[in-house]
Amino acid sequence: MEKVIIVRYSEIHLKGKNRGYFERVFGINMEKSLKGLKHEIHRQSGRYLIEGFDEADEDTILEKLFKVFGIHSLSVALKVRSDIDEIFNAAREVCSDSGTFKVETHRADKTFPLNSMEISSEIGGRLLSVNENIKVDVHNPQFIVNIDVRENGTTLVFNKFFKGAGGMPVGTSGRGLLLISGGIDSPVAGHMIAKRGMGVDCIHFHSYPYTNLQARDKVIELAKVLSQYTCGTKLFIVSVTHIQEEIHKNCNGEYMVTILRRFMMRIAERIAIKNGLQALITGESLGQVASQTIEGMTSSNSVIEKLPVLRPLCGFDKDEIIERSRAMGAYEISIQPYEDCCTVFLPKHPVIKPALKDIEAEEAKLDVEGLIKEALNSLEVIHL
Repeated sequence: MEKVIIVRYSEIHLKGKNRGYFERVFGINMEKSLKGLKHEIHRQSGRYLIEGFDEADEDTILEKLFKVFGIHSLSVALKVRSDIDEIFNAAREVCSDSGTFKVETHRADKTFPLNSMEISSEIGGRLLSVNENIKVDVHNPQFIVNIDVRENGTTLVFNKFFKGAGGMPVGTSGRGLLLISGGIDSPVAGHMIAKRGMGVDCIHFHSYPYTNLQARDKVIELAKVLSQYTCGTKLFIVSVTHIQEEIHKNCNGEYMVTILRRFMMRIAERIAIKNGLQALITGESLGQVASQTIEGMTSSNSVIEKLPVLRPLCGFDKDEIIERSRAMGAYEISIQPYEDCCTVFLPKHPVIKPALKDIEAEEAKLDVEGLIKEALNSLEVIHL
């Protein structure tokens, strides 16, 4: 009798002739997630088995697998020979000590002498005979003993399904660049787009010495949290201090946030293209702050030349975003005090609905290309 973990995948079964590609990426992602832990991964007709692990590592393995996109559900099972006595011994191990139950059997091995209903009846009868504190309830049981008779002469016995992260394996939908701040929204945006199979690298803009190095460290911690779901990430860090100083010196202060945002988008696109990334990702939520009106988003988009801009949070309110931030484990880091570069030289009354012609007129007062080049010279790359 061996303890194993059953992994069932989510949408991959819909992929037809491309299914093999998605399964390969999925397997690679699980291997990356479990790196450093003793284990073996074996594929079995639409599912995977994690075997050969130390039982002391069981909780750690489950915790890591819960962060692998593409997993529909997980079960901790006992693997035994397809022998009715061994199946019963395993069923007795996973069966509750009291309450109502039923036995459900899936028999993939049609050569097994008993069919599914007969196996369930036999095992259920034996369980009743050894424990007078349990009763059968086939309609609304308090727990279920699941028996899965496989084609390879082994049977899996388990009693729980744990919900996985769902979605698609990271890496099957290209790779994008997330504009990440130290706030709540952007890590959630990266998490959501990774769930659809996109790999995520990050770019952070800072305004040192107007912002301190603790703000930078906080963003690194958030990127580390996100990297647990994305099978690793690169964090690009760029200084925009000189850009903000020039905007403050030469432009109408009411347009500070919008103009700075346009510089960030230009810089992010150039770094993305140079590194083979295929999209920009932002944490913008429509109407949440002054720069996230439809006019503000139009202004930001207008400087993008080649890449799509993905805004997965656009239709979410703050409570929904906070809930997702808590679920992914980023919230407690995100709410730590920090200084965002967008708050430097922040006007009292920023323009909410900037007209593109007015923004362009203000930008004409700046050496846009020179400022971008200077920013790119400050680039720092951290591998997480």
